[in-house]
Amino acid sequence: MQSLQNFGQSFSRFVERAGRKIPDPVIIFMAFYPIAFLATVFLGGHRFETIGADGEAISYEILPMYQAEHVRWIFDNALLANWLGFGGGVLGVILVVMLAIGIAEHSGLFGALIKRAGAWIPQKLLPLLLVFIGIMSSMATDAGYLVLIPLAGLLYAGLGRNPLIGMAAAFAGVSAGFSANLIPGPIDVIIGMNAQVFAESQGIPFTTADGDPLRPATMNYWFILTSTFVLTLTGYWVTRRFVEPRLENQSFEVPDDIEPGQFEVNPAERRGLKFTILGTIVALLIIAGLVIGPLAAYTDEYGNRVLPYSDNIILLISLFFVVTGVFFGYASGSFRKVLDIVKAMVAQMNTLGYVLVLTFFCYNFLGFLSYSGLGSYITYLGAEFLLFLGLERFPVLLLIGFILTTAVINIFIGGLTSKWMLLGPIFIPMLYMVNPAMTPDLVAAAFRVADSATNIITPMMTYAGVILAFMRKYRPDLGFGDMLLIMLPYSIVFMIVWTALLVGFFTLGIPLGF
Repeated sequence: MQSLQNFGQSFSRFVERAGRKIPDPVIIFMAFYPIAFLATVFLGGHRFETIGADGEAISYEILPMYQAEHVRWIFDNALLANWLGFGGGVLGVILVVMLAIGIAEHSGLFGALIKRAGAWIPQKLLPLLLVFIGIMSSMATDAGYLVLIPLAGLLYAGLGRNPLIGMAAAFAGVSAGFSANLIPGPIDVIIGMNAQVFAESQGIPFTTADGDPLRPATMNYWFILTSTFVLTLTGYWVTRRFVEPRLENQSFEVPDDIEPGQFEVNPAERRGLKFTILGTIVALLIIAGLVIGPLAAYTDEYGNRVLPYSDNIILLISLFFVVTGVFFGYASGSFRKVLDIVKAMVAQMNTLGYVLVLTFFCYNFLGFLSYSGLGSYITYLGAEFLLFLGLERFPVLLLIGFILTTAVINIFIGGLTSKWMLLGPIFIPMLYMVNPAMTPDLVAAAFRVADSATNIITPMMTYAGVILAFMRKYRPDLGFGDMLLIMLPYSIVFMIVWTALLVGFFTLGIPLGF
């Protein structure tokens, strides 16, 4: 056991040292731009060919971006086309969804739901339901980390059991199951909308393997829906099989500053939750009215079936969160006037400053790659290398290889959005070029598996230090290496089971979403 602890401490120190040496993704994109520009100086005029989906050769040429007309393009498109309007205005859609989520989150709705669910959990089902609630809390971002995990420790402490067991189960659900859920949320929008941008900017069809158009917010829905139940059962099994036997008889202490009342639903929140039921009914009625009314399906003048409600599902989901958040906020007293709702949206936007900075440099870089032809060339070279290895005959190996690559990168670079911006533009076109079965929705699903499964064993994860501080309240001598060893079984088993689930969807031809 001592050797395992030493390994855990050594590994955590190695990851921390390596992680600190890796620049922030914004800086990486800032560096990529001049490097790409210089590459076009040397490669300008170079021509190459790829084979299109119809078997015909497609010719490309790398533009010499130092020429005046191309320099003018850089300046003319930096703000509108390459940032705010890139990918059909994907940034705007993401911001609208986050505004809606902000109303529900800052009203206190998500925190109250987590507290209420915690109060209803029977002891025998504690690990099962903590993992499940943790997975569901990914819609609420901070609430899962800052409310559910300390609440889980308190629940176990109240039962006289080691609080780290409950905190580990909750942490596994919140972070390792981050990309699973029963309801499409902001993660689905961010991954889906950007996947469409990455595909279409490189001429890759944003469709399923059968040629059906993909819808960004729901292209992985059936997979994440199934994953929610699979990971819940997996997390429960890991807790009972590995975590409980190891921690059950270890000593712990309950500090005096832990007050059970801080994680109980107060009267105002209780009233808010009652009104949220009414708000849910109202929201569903509004959405139903839109679906059967102005957003109802129709056949256009060319005989094509158009589904406006499906095309606008992102806004319908946002509407649901706005209505339920407003009902809870006014009933609980967190919203007293319309200005409070505005303040909730402003508070949410204050947390998105990094996203704006990241997307400015990222989308300008992607626009540069697309316009200059350099992005197609990078994809071409990567695809040629994979073809040289003969991997086009083994799509499952391609899938597993991408998952493992992303999982390793995730240990050293935190942040789902920033990693997707780094990896998506490369792997979505590259894997499709190697094997057309590697469609954008499949690559996105593989990214979700890899990114989530290793979140709990890296100090680079945003909340790693916060969770360690929570756990140290009960075990003051706990180090990050000790926390890593507690969470390692979840990471390994989640990775294996979740990868197997995705491979099963792929090999059996089960749709990942709709």
